[in-house]
Formats: sequence, C-alpha cells, structure tokens
Amino acid sequence: MKKIFLMLFLFIFVCTLTGCKKYNENTIKRDLEKDISSIKGYHVIGDLQIYNGDNTYRYKVETSNYKDNYRVSLINKNNNYEQIILKNDDGVYVLTPRLNKSFKFQSNWPENSSQVYLLESLVNDIKNDTNLKLVEKNNEYIIECKLAYSNNKNLVKEKIYLDKNLNIKKVEVFDDDNKMQMRMVFNEIDKKAAFNDKYFDLKENLKKDNTETKETISEIEDTIYPMYLPSGTYLSKEEKISKKDGDRVILTFSGETPFMLVQETVSKDDTEDIPVMGRMEFILDSVGAVSDNSINFISNGIEYYISSDNMTEEEMMQVAESISPVAVMK
Repeated sequence: MKKIFLMLFLFIFVCTLTGCKKYNENTIKRDLEKDISSIKGYHVIGDLQIYNGDNTYRYKVETSNYKDNYRVSLINKNNNYEQIILKNDDGVYVLTPRLNKSFKFQSNWPENSSQVYLLESLVNDIKNDTNLKLVEKNNEYIIECKLAYSNNKNLVKEKIYLDKNLNIKKVEVFDDDNKMQMRMVFNEIDKKAAFNDKYFDLKENLKKDNTETKETISEIEDTIYPMYLPSGTYLSKEEKISKKDGDRVILTFSGETPFMLVQETVSKDDTEDIPVMGRMEFILDSVGAVSDNSINFISNGIEYYISSDNMTEEEMMQVAESISPVAVMK
C-alpha cells in the first residue's frame, strides 16, 4: 500500500513540474486571459506571411506593447522597407521612416479588429468565440476560432498553436474556402519587456533611419497601370506633372465606374503628419489607408491614391492589388 501511495505522490509531483494539466475550451480561455492580462509590457519577434493570389508578401515583425502604447515594426523581406504602426497618447500612426513619411489615423486601433501579431488581440478572439474548437496534437494545443476582421469579411477563422505552457507559437488565418491567407510565426516572446521614455515617440521613430541614406525615387520613368478594371471602365486620360521634388502621374478612368489613380514620388523632406480618415489595411507590400471612397498607400517609393464616388470598396481594393508595370489597353 505504501508503494502505491508513493507512486501516486511521485506521479502528481512530476505532473506538477512538467505541466501535465489538461485543458478544455473553458479552462484554456481562462488561463490564457489570466496570463496575458497580467503582462505590463511585452516584445515579440516573428515572421509574417500574407498570401494574395499568386503573390506572397513576407515580413519580419517586431511587436512592442506597454499599457496603451504599441509599436509594430513590419520589414518587407523583399525590399527591406520598414513600416511602423505606432500608437501613443497622441494618436495612431503608420510611419515609413526611410521616406520620412507619417499618416495619422482617426482610429481606435487595435480594438476595432483582429491582429495576428498582438497577443491580447488573439486572446480576445479566443474569448469572444463561444463555439471554439480545441485539439491536442503533437504535444501542442490547436485552437480554432472565429475572427473579428471588420475590415475583411473574407477572413473568417484562425488556428492558434500553443505549446504545453500556453505560449503562442503560430497563427494561421483562413478564408471561406479554407485557404490560408496569413501565417504568423512567433520566434521570441518576452513577457517582461521594458522600454525607455522615447520608444513610442513619433519623432524618435521617424529619425530611426536618419543614420542611413533615405532612398527616394526622384522621377517616375514608367507609369504603373492597374491590371483590373471594373466592367465598362477604360483609361480616358493620362497626365504627367513635374513637381519641385519629383513627378506626379494622374490617370483618369471613365465609363460605367469612373475613378482616378494618382501616383507620385515621395519627398523625404515632407515631415508633416498627414491626417487619414479610414482604417489600416495590408495592400500589396505595404500598410495603407482605406476609406469608403479612397485608398492611399506607398509601394517601392511611390505613393498611390485611388479615389472614386462610384466604386465599391471591394472594387477599389481589386484595383489597388492589381497594380502592375504592364500597360492596360487604352
């Protein structure tokens, strides 16, 4: 009998040390929420892939959070361009340090949508789904839950992979056809991170690339045309204007769904905060601004602006995501 009690004691002791706790849908919600809510500041390093048709955009991601301050660095692995999503006491910004460019959003980000690179956002997705699925497989937990992507109704669910200590290791986002649209891999998570007073400061983050050469394009050699046009819409006018510090090209499209596409070189000396109405959205290889009748984003040193009173938001996104250096029929 003593041997039985001894073996039982050893089993309980080993389980306590190795974390043999079994989770169900409710207990994993509770413990994850408790863990994340106890964090004062965290720093995450990971890799993000976004799939758009035949194209895959790859980013190195660094996420920093302290109380209500956020800093998300997204470095495009193809061209090494960095954009920073910044939230501090003054507002929400998207910065392109190499171009000395900043957009200020009238937004309650990140509360208004799911974010695969924010720990508390993922926990909220889990907490808000009353019908989530939990699977234990290959020494890890896989949680499948619904999404709250208010800005992209096509993204409907995600799978969150956790180790036995409930550390998030990977997130996969899927559309209605069960095709993967995003994958975020968490390489490092520091849940006791501390930051200096200037870490979330706008000007300090814009100065980040000042030690390097700010690469800007001084002229537009070839006009970039969209490969997608709404039915019954055609290019009716093309105008190129020389600015003091570069070029601007204005494309006017007429027909059943008229719109305007402007592309221009970005001046690195322009340090003014540009107010933006709308929300942040991944567009091609960058983070842009989307509103009911316009889209604005920067790609490869060129700023693009699409405006229309007749197009749906979905049509504007299709135009933006089809921009290519191949001419359309005039």
